[in-house]
Order: sequence, then structure tokens, then C-alpha cells
Amino acid sequence: MPSTKDYLNFVLEQLSGLGEVPFRPMMGEYVLYYHGKVIGGIYDDRFLVKPTPSALQLLRESGKEAVYELPYPGAKNMLMPDIDNRELTCRLVLAIADDLK
Repeated sequence: MPSTKDYLNFVLEQLSGLGEVPFRPMMGEYVLYYHGKVIGGIYDDRFLVKPTPSALQLLRESGKEAVYELPYPGAKNMLMPDIDNRELTCRLVLAIADDLK
């Protein structure tokens, strides 16, 4: 099932504290970028991000459990942050972007 534009707008609003978070539609889903790096995407109306070492450490330090989901069959597991926790989600995106080359 393709992701909705409404959910994309909700995620972008939650991430608005980061400034510009570009996205690219791709086969009914959305790939999200931060500072030119792919940090994750929206798959079946789920915001999923790359499970980088810093992101996992941040979750541990915050006392949050790492929740993994498959974006689509055959893909690698990704983290599904609590998108309602705006502050932590923005911190995760920053940590992921810092880890990516």
C-alpha cells in the first residue's frame, strides 16, 4: 500500500525543527534526506530510519527500545522511531546524518 501525502506532511512537520528535510517520491513511498544523506523514508505510512551506531546509542541512553521494521520484503531492517516524540526523533536524524559518510 503506498504511503499517503498526509503522512509525509505529518512526518515533515515533526522534523521541522531540523530545517529542510528534502524527500523524493519513489514507487509509492518517500525517501528522506538530511544534509544530502539518505536517513530513511516513509514506507506504508511508517517513518523508518537507518539503524546507525549513534542512533542506537541515543535510544539506549534515552531508555527507549529499538523497534525494527522491514520497509519492504527483502530489505534490511530499519528503526521505527516514535514519531510522536518530536525531540527524540529530530535527535535521531541528526545522529544518523553524523554517522553517514
